[in-house]
Amino acid sequence: MANNSRVVVVGAGIIGLSAAYHALAEGFDVTIIDREPAGDKASFGNAGGIAVTEVIPASVPGLWRKAPFWMLDPLGPLSVRFAHAPRLLPWLWHFSQVGSASEVDRISKALAAINGRTYEDLVPMFAATGLAGELIRRGAITVYESENGFFKDRHEWDLKRSLGVEVQELSAAQVREMEPALGPVVKRGVFTPQWSHITDPKKIVDLLRAWLVANGVELVQENVDRIGPVKDGCEVFVSGGRTINADKAVVAAGAWSGELARQLGDRVLLESERGYNTTIVEPRVSLEREIIFAERKFVATPLSVGLRIGGAAEFGGLNAEPNYARSKALVKLARIYLPGMDGTDGIEWAGHRPATPDSLPVLGRASVSPNIIYAFGHGHLGLTQSATTGKLVGDLLVGRPPAVDLEAYSVNRFAISKKDALNDPAYVFLR
Repeated sequence: MANNSRVVVVGAGIIGLSAAYHALAEGFDVTIIDREPAGDKASFGNAGGIAVTEVIPASVPGLWRKAPFWMLDPLGPLSVRFAHAPRLLPWLWHFSQVGSASEVDRISKALAAINGRTYEDLVPMFAATGLAGELIRRGAITVYESENGFFKDRHEWDLKRSLGVEVQELSAAQVREMEPALGPVVKRGVFTPQWSHITDPKKIVDLLRAWLVANGVELVQENVDRIGPVKDGCEVFVSGGRTINADKAVVAAGAWSGELARQLGDRVLLESERGYNTTIVEPRVSLEREIIFAERKFVATPLSVGLRIGGAAEFGGLNAEPNYARSKALVKLARIYLPGMDGTDGIEWAGHRPATPDSLPVLGRASVSPNIIYAFGHGHLGLTQSATTGKLVGDLLVGRPPAVDLEAYSVNRFAISKKDALNDPAYVFLR
């Protein structure tokens, strides 16, 4: 039922579209603003996994012993552009601080709280918007090329089990029985039946956006310069000097959300973690489900548009030119595991994942106004957490108690007092 209130959603990626869907379901008049509504963003080029089992944050005990070796390889799983390194220091400092065992336990529970609702929220949204047939629920296999690698990860699998993740350990023979295309380099595997994948990320966002427009959502192609709170609402200032008035606004602009939040007075540690992939249109091998290559930190997903091989984490800011040698490197790695693969017709892609140092999204109200809601920073889990994020946004829009306790995701976790700032090594360096 319409309530004659207007909601402006900033961002037309999967998070913004999901927020718009739930705002529309709550009876709001909805406007989505994006400088390129159909543009090539992370929602377009992600690996397509519904990664409900990914409940371990990126920062874990012992990671700092591995990371320098990864960064020594210019095409390895992690790299930092030299020119961007000083700006990255506050983010890295916070990243190091949340890597303790107690913090990993806390953050994992917060990730599991959102991921545990994925199908409860995603399946109805897909069904209502004509996307039900695009969800492929065949689980995923994480593979290891050494027994040592498998046993090093055992504690993480145990933690996942404790949080409700179904885990089935596989021998090399069992892995190849499920996925014959995998070669002899695979020594062990883990099957996670709760994982799923979609047919094509671009198709999902294109069809969802079209459904929203067909059902009355206004789509505005403009760049949002800033958002300002006013009595009983907010103003959204777009390029060219135009102002759009709204009762409520949702900031869901992915990696570009940080600046809008900072203008509102909220300190946010948000970085672009650029990901790369190559989609092989005719791979000459067949996979039934997504494969996660544990030691090499990349994945392969069988999409309707081809075999997508994706991975890597590159920190270089929002304006650095992509290094497509990373996409090519992923294909070379994939051939180690998929010896029959033909990678000659690959389509390369790079995109900006919005990453927080604690791997948790920013969900909740802006500190300056209850009428401005944050929904960004989902990192690798934007698609997985999209429908649940939209549901939580809907709860906040109507003043209903959220389906998930939002304290762990509040923007206030990044707030820092002047006294603390003076003792923060990263802050001192940048002064």
